[in-house]
Amino acid sequence: MRIKANGKEIEIPEGSTPRDVALQLHLSAPEQAVAVTLNEKLVDFNAPLHEGDFLVFLNFEDPKGKEVFWHSSAHVLAQAVLRLWPAAQPTIGPAIEQGFYYDFGNLSISDQDFPAIEKEVEKILSENLKPERRELLGKKEAREAFANNPFKCELIDGFSDEPISSYSQGEFVDLCRGPHLPSLNKVKAFKLLKISGAYWRGDAQREMLTRLYGVSFPDKKKMKEYLQFLEEAKKRDHKALGIALDLYSFKEEAPGMPFIHPRGLIIWNRLLDFLREALQAANYIEIKTPMMMSQELWERSGHWFHYRENMYVSRVEEREFAIKPMNCPGCMLFYRGQIHSYRELPLRVAEIGHVHRFEASGALNGLFRVRSFHQDDAHLFMRPDQIQEEILQILQFADKIYSTFGLPYRLELSTRPEKSKTIGSDAEWENATNGLKGALDAWGHAYRINEGDGAFYGPKIDIHIRDAIGRYWQCGTVQLDMALPEKFDLTYVDSDGQHKRPVMLHRAIFGSLERLFGILVEHFAGKFPLWLSPYQVKILTIADRHAPYAHALAEKIRKRGLVCDVDESSESMGKKVRDAQLLKTNYMLTVGDKEIEENTASLRTRDNIVHGAVDISDFLAKVIKEKEERALMSPYSTAP
Repeated sequence: MRIKANGKEIEIPEGSTPRDVALQLHLSAPEQAVAVTLNEKLVDFNAPLHEGDFLVFLNFEDPKGKEVFWHSSAHVLAQAVLRLWPAAQPTIGPAIEQGFYYDFGNLSISDQDFPAIEKEVEKILSENLKPERRELLGKKEAREAFANNPFKCELIDGFSDEPISSYSQGEFVDLCRGPHLPSLNKVKAFKLLKISGAYWRGDAQREMLTRLYGVSFPDKKKMKEYLQFLEEAKKRDHKALGIALDLYSFKEEAPGMPFIHPRGLIIWNRLLDFLREALQAANYIEIKTPMMMSQELWERSGHWFHYRENMYVSRVEEREFAIKPMNCPGCMLFYRGQIHSYRELPLRVAEIGHVHRFEASGALNGLFRVRSFHQDDAHLFMRPDQIQEEILQILQFADKIYSTFGLPYRLELSTRPEKSKTIGSDAEWENATNGLKGALDAWGHAYRINEGDGAFYGPKIDIHIRDAIGRYWQCGTVQLDMALPEKFDLTYVDSDGQHKRPVMLHRAIFGSLERLFGILVEHFAGKFPLWLSPYQVKILTIADRHAPYAHALAEKIRKRGLVCDVDESSESMGKKVRDAQLLKTNYMLTVGDKEIEENTASLRTRDNIVHGAVDISDFLAKVIKEKEERALMSPYSTAP
């Protein structure tokens, strides 16, 4: 029979499987054929094939390939743990962005046990087991198969009537929908990374589990590169750098709610100034809506019924109020407060709103996952014929913002989920999706399509920025919403005098200001470009008698809008330089007798290059231009 495999038509015998086709195509290397799609659906390698089928083999570099590879590795981890601690109770073991984890009940171990686990993993991999799928007849059979594991039984009870499956590899059997690697010898490098506690199903009222994190690769070179990446990421950890640079802190009295320090506020305000300047240039208006609003509002928006557990609620004068977890409903009230003409559209309304969301304490992570944060939301109201142009302008807006930080990005378009789970007509979805896709095509950048991954209320574009060490962060989003204009009965008066429903776009570029702050700390490793830097210039005195000149020079520099500090301590010059460098100071100016006499300063840049005597006026002209242009590179250095 004939099928297509990786775009080529091939002849295969009756009864063939994807495993047979992979061998025929010589896809036997560890990084090749780690997963396979059959007619666009992920399947196992022993799935039956039929005339006309379409196969695509995925390698390790494909995101779906990585997911299968790492999920299979999580099963290997669970098997190793059970061999060493048979009383442990496996719960779930998903692939995550960088590797995988597995949660265990009834397991008390530490990182000192990692070598023993890794040794057992090596033994399992050497056995070259082939994961095998078995479909169970229903919940009754599934519960019998996992009767000794209450966590698995709870999962089974929550399943719908769809087929329930398990996977086995040797003596190990796990509840799993799959698919898995064709054989475990694809895994050539495996390492445990860390151990932590985790509540069952993320509920602080439930059992505390032991979570083991790991990563695996199809060759040892990739593992070595990844471990080097982790070392670099550790050096850039924004939590440690934030303390070292005195930018922000976290207190037990306000978990998940960062304290921004004076130096951190310099960066914060520069980010806001930059954003507001861009908003003004793009013809946005800015509003500010109340922090707390009534239960009735959140019922109307739907948050009360679907997001209540993440909201902070208070009772005032016999009425329920909630601190806003997002800005959208407040903007709907603003729009509805006036009669709008088609001539006003598009109306671009921005709000840098302070929102609060309850996150489990175990999920909190510095500035990356907080309970209190600021969103740079905007809601754009328009006619249907304006969708494509508005999205194109948002993409241009985002490009300007991200390129200023030196952040490349990728775009992803998420389309309509299963029709029964969405609102709006087929025509509305088609028009909305075509508007987003048309804008992306007109923009001319490559983009991915995530079929069925849109929101229930409309399709969306997500923007993932890439930092200096190659990590992607989802910050920007453009979402077309057909729900809120309907719920809040928003209208405009069209040219024919009829009241019509506007199309509305949500958009965010920074996303969370706190999270972007943390990303930038790590992206720049604390070495901010001058315009963002909280330590722009430091003057170092050689002796006490040079202090008056240093302070006069500092005042002159501050009057030009730069942050300037003076170190007139009695420490050695070497110590003063090291202290300034630890604070990632952009420019160090040393002053002594000669500099006072010549009205100059000796310049040292952050990359530790000594430039010698500089004319103060010339220095100021260069660095002020650097600041005003928001340059990423110093005019005195090849390094930022």
